[in-house]
Amino acid sequence: MAEYKYGVYGSLGTDIVQSASQASVVPVYFGTAPVNLLTDYKGAVNTPIKIYNLSEAKSKLGHFADATLWGKYTLCEAIEAHFNNANGNIGPIYVINVLDPDKHKAEQAVTVPLTFANRKASIVTTGIIIATFAIEGKVLGTDYTLSYNADAGVLTVTDIGTTEIKSATASYSEIDFDTITADDIVGGTDSEGVTSGIASLRLVYQNYDAIPTYIAAPGWSETPAVYKALVAASQGINDHWSAFVFADIPTDEAATIDAAIKWKKDNGYNSGFSKVFWPKVKGNKAVYHLSTLALVEKVRCDTGNDSVPYETCANKAIPVSGLYISASSKLVGYDRPDANKLTAAGLTTAIYWESNWRVWGDHTAAYDYDGEYNAREIFDSNILMLFYITNSFQKEWGSTIDKPMTLALRDTILNREQEKLEMLVSKGALIGSPTITLATGSAGSSEASDILIANFEWHVSATVTPPLKAATVVVSYTDAGFQILYGGEE
Repeated sequence: MAEYKYGVYGSLGTDIVQSASQASVVPVYFGTAPVNLLTDYKGAVNTPIKIYNLSEAKSKLGHFADATLWGKYTLCEAIEAHFNNANGNIGPIYVINVLDPDKHKAEQAVTVPLTFANRKASIVTTGIIIATFAIEGKVLGTDYTLSYNADAGVLTVTDIGTTEIKSATASYSEIDFDTITADDIVGGTDSEGVTSGIASLRLVYQNYDAIPTYIAAPGWSETPAVYKALVAASQGINDHWSAFVFADIPTDEAATIDAAIKWKKDNGYNSGFSKVFWPKVKGNKAVYHLSTLALVEKVRCDTGNDSVPYETCANKAIPVSGLYISASSKLVGYDRPDANKLTAAGLTTAIYWESNWRVWGDHTAAYDYDGEYNAREIFDSNILMLFYITNSFQKEWGSTIDKPMTLALRDTILNREQEKLEMLVSKGALIGSPTITLATGSAGSSEASDILIANFEWHVSATVTPPLKAATVVVSYTDAGFQILYGGEE
């Protein structure tokens, strides 16, 4: 028996290959943020938070610009990349923090003596859970106030009581980062239906009416379990939407080009619904995962194309000064032939060209020049445009579910979707003559049986405009020009 359906759906159909609308771009990041710096962090754990700028990031999540702390607070990298970017800031973004101060708290509290000068005392700490801070015999808000400077990593205690405090003993809890694991990022749904980690992706649409476009977990996606969870979660979001994954492979385990290619294959980083990046890159003050800066430029690119994702992020300039593997690595860069070894294996990297470091590689992670691959998964833009069409169809016609399926409604859907396809052709996103048809069949056929129970299916056939992946000019020498020197005609 066919699967029971009720609602509007979209999927990728069988490819037809003769040769080998969303309103905005919605990037969703998973990781850890310093919500322990907030006095009330209950609404900032395992739920999507929409961020428009750096100021909002600080107030809603806490934030460290110091890159030495990004290994602990991984979402700070994405926030800096989007909202403190030399190429220009771009947002909003959606972040899902899994760091839970109630769960990831060290067993033993910290006790420290405080010495006040000019009615102020300070503590240097980057792991403090501010909500747990207490001074023996004193009341917050009556005897003292707290303020935290994330740039300096300093908590300042200000004495405001009627009796001046000369010295006191304070206690507080800190985050135990060793208790935060890939399982927290993967997350799940408990017996009461409460989601955590990547499973909380489903809340983006219902909380913000936003359809996830891209998903990433910088600092965590290099763990195979997280990568697989991202890929699995990217399809059928809310039983409807499709998103695309940006991920990395680890530079510590793959320190050379050949090692990176082998690691990718051995660990199954080969989904056509993803781009996989190697190595990292150096900014002026920080080391970034290449996937993060590439995703920023993809969002910028899509935004400039009215949210239609037909242009790849490849060959887009990124604000970095070079490649980075590790402090001990001797590899500082490579030329295009070496970079092309990576791209031919479905890895996206970076190269230096025309005064800039650029993202290099327009393939999905499924591409393997020396192996087998699906035609639709050759280029990232192919998959993204197919996702765009299925997401757009569902968004537009979801409200028509349970209306009478009249001939007028049938024609309205067909005409409107054909119009959208032709608009994509005029924009340059599709080529040829894309079509949409309503599946029909004779009595007794599967299509007729589906129609009997009111399951209607439309089939779209479309060719995505390919990128200009390679351009070659062939110049031939000729001696014919010498004739003009001897009075002849050229």
